[in-house]
Amino acid sequence: MSNIVLIQGHPDRSKQHFGHALINAYAQGAEGAGHTVRIITVAELEFPFLRSKDEFEHGAVPAALQSAQDDLSWCNHLVLFFPLWLGEAPAMLKAFLEQLLRPGFAFKSVGKNAMGAKGLGGRTARIVCTMGMPAAIYRWYFWNHGIRSLNRKVLKFVGFSPVRELLIGQVEKLNESQAQARFEEMLRLGKNAS
Repeated sequence: MSNIVLIQGHPDRSKQHFGHALINAYAQGAEGAGHTVRIITVAELEFPFLRSKDEFEHGAVPAALQSAQDDLSWCNHLVLFFPLWLGEAPAMLKAFLEQLLRPGFAFKSVGKNAMGAKGLGGRTARIVCTMGMPAAIYRWYFWNHGIRSLNRKVLKFVGFSPVRELLIGQVEKLNESQAQARFEEMLRLGKNAS
């Protein structure tokens, strides 16, 4: 059985969105299969943005995020859920990851190389990104830029591998049966911890 952390990266805490229903379906599938699940809702957390290299390298992780960092240490599978905003993850989610994935935790020094060892190796990850445009347009015309960057330059950089991606396009236009098919897909992914 797996220890799974689900991160809800939608910054709007005023209402539930399609991504919230997706994360709930994933959690239901995972827990039903006997996996242990912890959910982090970024919009419910209060934390500052990092503003300098010195703060990133030497500052303390805010107290409100210490349990989230502990959850990353605990998990062996991570799933990030978020909407595409201006071609990338929302700024709040990126700021959250910047706070968590600090030197000494997410990567460690080896000799003179400050980033010589990946601190979160041995874990797998999945990105579930919703968007208004067709996913194929984002993937092929925009070269999947923001998601590819998060995958390679953040998650794989700190040790997550493999990192799988699921892009769900035209979410505002999904009919009931299409939405239900996506929920069933989340149930299957959760069951398989993938």
